[in-house]
Amino acid sequence: MVRGQGEGEVIAFSDSATKQLENITSEAEIHALDRALVVVSVDPDVGEPLPADTAGPQLRQYTDELERVRVLYFVTALRTVVVVAYIEV
Repeated sequence: MVRGQGEGEVIAFSDSATKQLENITSEAEIHALDRALVVVSVDPDVGEPLPADTAGPQLRQYTDELERVRVLYFVTALRTVVVVAYIEV
């Protein structure tokens, strides 16, 4: 699943993240996730890097304490943001 964010980067979702999205039923959760995705799409480097090996793209996490959302993602060489998981904090 790919989602455009206007002025920011393209957002794509892993299979597991897509399954998580399919289970969101609350409008408040959708709003919270949308806010986090906009932030990440405008500035993919906003999330803090997570420790990992150097073989693949750097996994990052963005946490929005106000909306109580954490998004795990990585950025491809073409600057596509791939969301791996969406977690309520």
